[in-house]
Amino acid sequence: MHRSVNKKKRLFPLAAVSLSAALLYSGLYDGSAVRTEAASAPAAPSSAVSSPAAEAYKAFLQNQYKIELPAAPTKGEFIRDVAKALKLEGASAGENRFNDLKPEDLAYGAAQALVEKGVLSGGTLQAAAPLTEDAAVYIALKAANLKELAYTYPETKIQSALRKLGIDYPGNPKLSLQAAQELAAAVDTGLLPAAWHSSFALGDAASGDFAADLLGSVLSFKGAYKHAIGSVADADIFAKLYQAYQTQDLIQVKELQAVVDEALKQNLITGYNLKDSRYSANFDPKLSLTYGHDDSTHAIQLIGLLRSEGLNAKVQLEPKTSAFVYLKEWGEPKQTDRYKVMQIENGNYIAYAKEYDIAFEFDTAEQKAKFQNVIFQYAKKNSEDAKGLIASSWWQPLYYSLSPMDTYKEISNNKLTAGHYYAQTFSLSDKTAEIASGLQKIRPDAKVESYRFWVDEPFYNYLLGGYK
Repeated sequence: MHRSVNKKKRLFPLAAVSLSAALLYSGLYDGSAVRTEAASAPAAPSSAVSSPAAEAYKAFLQNQYKIELPAAPTKGEFIRDVAKALKLEGASAGENRFNDLKPEDLAYGAAQALVEKGVLSGGTLQAAAPLTEDAAVYIALKAANLKELAYTYPETKIQSALRKLGIDYPGNPKLSLQAAQELAAAVDTGLLPAAWHSSFALGDAASGDFAADLLGSVLSFKGAYKHAIGSVADADIFAKLYQAYQTQDLIQVKELQAVVDEALKQNLITGYNLKDSRYSANFDPKLSLTYGHDDSTHAIQLIGLLRSEGLNAKVQLEPKTSAFVYLKEWGEPKQTDRYKVMQIENGNYIAYAKEYDIAFEFDTAEQKAKFQNVIFQYAKKNSEDAKGLIASSWWQPLYYSLSPMDTYKEISNNKLTAGHYYAQTFSLSDKTAEIASGLQKIRPDAKVESYRFWVDEPFYNYLLGGYK
């Protein structure tokens, strides 16, 4: 949202599993006939062992992928969850690579998709069997694209890594060389978190927390978990924030702009944002807020303000370009590398301004709730000569939550996506259907996603036509 022109009204912008001798529920390893000794069913997973990250990973999997892990997952359930987290489409045709799966089985599509990606090898799957800890690791390692690294491991490195798990190698009848390499690499890279090392046992049933940690690790290795440049409490957060801002450019996406610029010309909307989903924080909605501004000094001081008030949060800078109509009576616009204009048919301009969103994920819900009091006291302008505020404070600060908040007001967003870019425009909720319909009239094949969220009251008042 561009606010450098004081005289104008502010316009808002809107892991191929190796079915090896180590897997006691399968007699095949990469399709070759390698048999193991018969084994009894694995012990039930222990509920006494967990890791600090498991709860955060479970919340993320639920929020982002609607994945709910049972306390004792089966192998097939884990395979389905891996495929879902990797956004792989299940195969519905072609050769069935498993001799114990039928197309109507729930794990069928996911298993076929993972075969295509080299995460599973085919043969006997035994999807209904309890997921074992070692089987989960072999799947996760390949899903995280770490198998080539694993297969560089000589015996000495395998021994060193597996010693952390209390496993002797070589000479363990439950481990082939390849399985040992995969397990060792999982230990060294942290794919198998250290919290599980002391309790890990070949053939033991995996708990839901164990599976969540592995799934979360896979997503982290693939850059699909939360994105953050640091935390408020980090000593180097100011430098990282400044660098992130300085290296971002205006976002220009012709495919999207053709639609939303036309919406501006038709007065369907008063402004919009362009953003890049590759920078999306993916934070927990219950703990997070998104704060928008256009001044880097304000961002630096805001982090300092939160630290001084005892608030800590993960921090992600999300680049944003805001667009709005610049009226010709405001005078000839000055263009810079962070502010461009395009003249339109009626003599006005569409202005494109470099801005940012800072996403915060607070340590607690209480800290999230306290954020507003801090902003109202130190970062909201209430008079022209206001003192004791951080730099470039706005009359109507813009911050919002994707989960309901007391004293916040509900508004809506209409969002259009093209690849990893998207355009969004905020409005009062009673205008959402009208805007969505108008956008689809401009481009009938446009897919408009509409959803509600909760914004601070001053910005809500602005949408109603107020200025404070």
